Amino acid sequence: MNDQPTQNQRAAAASSLIHNWISLAGIILAVSSFFAVACLIALDFFRGFRNPYMGILTYIVTPVFLIAGLLLISAGALWERHRRRKRKTGTMPAYPRIDLNVARQRHTFIAVAVVTVIILLFTAFGSYRTYQFTESVQFCGLTCHAVMKPEYTAYQESPHAHVACVQCHIGPGAGWYLKSKLSGAYQVYATLLDIYPRPIPAPIKNLRPVQLDCEQCHWPQKFFGAAEKVWHHYLPDKTNTEWTIRMLLKIGGGDPSLGPVGGIHWHMAVANKVEYIATDKQLQTIPWVRLTDQKGNVTVYQSKDNPLKPAQIAAARIHVMDCIDCHNRPTHIYHSPVDSVNLALYTGRMARTLPNIKEQAVKALTKKYDTTDAAVRGIAETLTTFYQSRYPASAKTNTALITQSVGETQRIYRHNFFPRMNVSWRVYPDNLGHQNFPGCYRCHDGNHTSADDKTITHDCSACHTLIMQGQAGKLEANLAGVEFKHPVDISGLWKQTKCSDCHSGSLVE
Repeated sequence: MNDQPTQNQRAAAASSLIHNWISLAGIILAVSSFFAVACLIALDFFRGFRNPYMGILTYIVTPVFLIAGLLLISAGALWERHRRRKRKTGTMPAYPRIDLNVARQRHTFIAVAVVTVIILLFTAFGSYRTYQFTESVQFCGLTCHAVMKPEYTAYQESPHAHVACVQCHIGPGAGWYLKSKLSGAYQVYATLLDIYPRPIPAPIKNLRPVQLDCEQCHWPQKFFGAAEKVWHHYLPDKTNTEWTIRMLLKIGGGDPSLGPVGGIHWHMAVANKVEYIATDKQLQTIPWVRLTDQKGNVTVYQSKDNPLKPAQIAAARIHVMDCIDCHNRPTHIYHSPVDSVNLALYTGRMARTLPNIKEQAVKALTKKYDTTDAAVRGIAETLTTFYQSRYPASAKTNTALITQSVGETQRIYRHNFFPRMNVSWRVYPDNLGHQNFPGCYRCHDGNHTSADDKTITHDCSACHTLIMQGQAGKLEANLAGVEFKHPVDISGLWKQTKCSDCHSGSLVE
């Protein structure tokens, strides 16, 4: 038997394992993808992307094709190796011998080294930009446009509009980054299959603790004293009567070295511990509260109307009160029609001289609309028709003011109502205060008592002092405090009910 390799075997041995149609396709895909990535990265480096989908294409989609091309090259080589072994059509190619003394091999080695370094540089830069892009506000807010549009829109007008989403939702550290990305994987899946909830439920579970989040900027130990707050309300009457309320909020503090421990931030006093049980997902119904004071004394308060039984307490989740229990909408804030129109009238974006504009703008906003486009048309039709039919003379002489007010009402709707996601101010209770939602009155309703007959205070002056109120030119003022007067005569009924029993963010019918 002749052991010498045949001519075909020698040709096969000389042929590289990547000489097959699978590897060839992989080479074409990898090379074209690499040049596409290189061009897009260069474009991003010199000009930047405003559209988040360009970032996704550059740093997520296109690299996938590059990797797929490299995998095809490897798969083709393995397939070719298997084919040769099975058919015994040739020996396997030997490993290349590199001799830098040979000019051709030296030039080839240098070329391969240069290309490798370039690829590694692009890979490093691309990896960094991929991480940076997925951490950007544009990626969080605009990628899943339909899902996150309400949150992104509210964020842009919030007190934290210059704070990136990831600074609160992820923060530093690999652990929370990994948790967020694992959570995001399911969110992508839910979005693709259109099975995400509408609206997105709140409060969000598994948020970072406030000690690692809010308190990196807001330091409870440094809070003390009082802060002045002014509200400009407008009554739903013909003249849009202004009613001003000015008060001192007793911020207080929790560090005795900086001042008395008390005021609103007494709840966050370093030595106090407040715990509670809520019977609903949005934490609005709180029948059980436990206080451990600075001396270690424990007092349990229960609602007289709905006391919990020992078995219910044992099975319930006990929450430890922190900043988010009151400041539960620090960024994604959806303003009510009443509050939005009040602000528009005060800032002049809506004409106060138009009769009944407060009433009519709020009514137009609170109507049921199926889409944003339908709302825009409905608001224009509602306000225009009202003035043409009710005040025809005013409609003719104040056309520009009506147009301005219509435009502002439409803007308010676009920024606070999202029919596709079923989102409006009604969906997310705001616990800061107690006007449109129970807020403070979840516990401070005068109805939570202890076994020894102690009651959680219901005294308004515990948290704020009213120093001025009334109409312009008829203001009642006293730095020592004045008794609250309701702008509308309701015969003292406000003393017997919660504000939110009547005030809901829309007009009381």
